[in-house]
Amino acid sequence: MDLDYVKSPRFEAQMGNGSVLDRVTPDMAHLVNPYWGRFPPMPSATSQLFGIFTAAIMVISCCGNGVVVYIFGGTKSLRTPANLLVLNLAFSDFCMMLSQSPVMIINFYFETWILGPMWCDIYAICGSMFGCVSIWSMCMIALDRYNVIVKGMAGQPMTVKLAMVKITCIWLFATFWTLMPLVGWSAYVPEGNLTACSIDYMTRDWNPRSYLISYSLLVYYTPLFLICYSYWFIIAAVAAHEKAMREQAKKMNVKSLRSSEDCDKSAEAKLAKVALTTITLWFLAWTPYLIICYHGLFKIDGLTPTTTILGATFAKTSAVYNPIVYGISHPKYRIVLKEKCPMCVFGSTDEPKPDADAQTTSQAESQA
Repeated sequence: MDLDYVKSPRFEAQMGNGSVLDRVTPDMAHLVNPYWGRFPPMPSATSQLFGIFTAAIMVISCCGNGVVVYIFGGTKSLRTPANLLVLNLAFSDFCMMLSQSPVMIINFYFETWILGPMWCDIYAICGSMFGCVSIWSMCMIALDRYNVIVKGMAGQPMTVKLAMVKITCIWLFATFWTLMPLVGWSAYVPEGNLTACSIDYMTRDWNPRSYLISYSLLVYYTPLFLICYSYWFIIAAVAAHEKAMREQAKKMNVKSLRSSEDCDKSAEAKLAKVALTTITLWFLAWTPYLIICYHGLFKIDGLTPTTTILGATFAKTSAVYNPIVYGISHPKYRIVLKEKCPMCVFGSTDEPKPDADAQTTSQAESQA
């Protein structure tokens, strides 16, 4: 960190030259790609706006995910094996914002990276690791919904031990990929307007190229494929079940055949919708940043510091959606949240109940 240099008259004089590189501190100069030198520095007002926005999403995300961790971790009825994956997702999102946002705010204030090479590595490691943990947690949640809804009794039941094994594997997998740049496979470098650090996607050597391609295949495309596969069959199974229920009810001349078992299936379907919404928002947040990385790795020209910082900042919003979606849609979470914090819940928290026709039908069948 060289704060004296940042505040020096020489630094202020260089600001008039109009290059992003004029803001670079001496200890970071060897890590910065010369490409960024063709762009003028971002206006101070814009940097301040980015800092304010980052502070806002940090508060929302840390509070929201903190509540999710508190509710799921502190409520015995919600500490199911499947919900351990949800807990892991919320914890990862919480750590993402806590490790990333304060650093970004500091650098937005000084309008360049002023924390030195070591913190550049730490920042990039945390962003990569928690992003990897989050997406693979979502993938495991989707596969669990597939196992429950599509396979039903034929599927392997989720146990606490199995959930913990999956969580451990996710963290080990993420640790491997985030440590590789430290041992020579690619590198962590400042990006864009040099207020954030990330994987090197501006060098066209095959070392960083092979890392980014491998990383994106295993941390983006593979979980995306598994999630799409899971929800394709989940939606098909739910639609087929609803169609069969309507046809059977029509034959028996009753309004509905829903029983308590069907309500349970409906609850499972609701949880699948919650997970699908969260996952969709995650991909919407991170896909623009992936496009930026690929653009830099294979083309470079066309990227600007503003574009990269927009993508990096927008990607961080993925940690904001999870608690909001669960607060709106997760039935059991809403019930517990209303008990512990009534002002945080709007609307009814009543769970679905069997229809009267279904109860009558069920009683008639049991008597028969």
